[in-house]
Amino acid sequence: MKAAVIHQYGQVGDVVTVTEAPTPAVGPRDVLIEARAAGVNPVDHLIVKGFLRAGELERPVVIGSEVAGVVAALGAEVTDLAVGDEVFARVDPRVGGAFAEYVAVDRSLVAAKPEALTFAEAASLPLVGLTAWQALTEQAKVGPGTRVLVHGGAGGVGSVAVQLAKHLGAEVVATASADGVELVRELGADRVLDYRAEPFEEVLADIDVVFDTVGGPTQDRSFRVLKPGGTLVSIVPIADAEAKQAEWNVEARSFMMRPHGEQLARLADLVATGELRPLLETTYPLDATVEALQKVERGGARGKTVITIPA
Repeated sequence: MKAAVIHQYGQVGDVVTVTEAPTPAVGPRDVLIEARAAGVNPVDHLIVKGFLRAGELERPVVIGSEVAGVVAALGAEVTDLAVGDEVFARVDPRVGGAFAEYVAVDRSLVAAKPEALTFAEAASLPLVGLTAWQALTEQAKVGPGTRVLVHGGAGGVGSVAVQLAKHLGAEVVATASADGVELVRELGADRVLDYRAEPFEEVLADIDVVFDTVGGPTQDRSFRVLKPGGTLVSIVPIADAEAKQAEWNVEARSFMMRPHGEQLARLADLVATGELRPLLETTYPLDATVEALQKVERGGARGKTVITIPA
């Protein structure tokens, strides 16, 4: 099969190539997916550069962590899916393998693809969707009446977080650049701030939950808008978290999303009811994986970049 592999750690353009690789073996609990699309994420750069693995590569590694496609084969213990079913999944990041024509995924990480979505749209959702869902429901317990501030509301994670927070009954404020303000309003935000023109810490107060997808100075300034007892949840590490919690009398936690097939099925239900739509920006063919990775590394996207894989 054709796949995008890392031969050694380093810069994307130097170490990633699209070449022939062995088709993955199918374990008893595995679903072999004939991939149609794969989402591209900043975490892929961390893997390429060696930040998420210890030691040197012992063999070429197929990268990629979210996929949509068609079931090609099933392990002996998988009885609730059939060959030909359309599915999507967040791949175990310790395994990878999504930038390929075939991907083997544990059944517990797989859900039926939403019928309303193309394969490319479906492949754009698992990582950002699960990240936003777990941040809002597990880390912050968002519910009706919660005042939520979402940073980066036009980005991949932020755009989904705005929609999910509204689904959960929250009052949603979001930050975005000027050209993303109208988009974030359309996604359901009650108020959108152009972060360059209107510093959020000067106009907001008594926020229950800040969901930080940006980090840096934005994260530091976010403590000023939280009410006592509020919660800052970040996908970016929080420096001196304990000291900041004590200073501002709030909770502050960063977390790493975990793959979860049942939660992915819940997101698919929200797509079906029209409460959630993924934000797909750009697609690249598998042969242009390097270009897709470089685009994501540059940042500034309005939604997700996806690699398409022909049948």
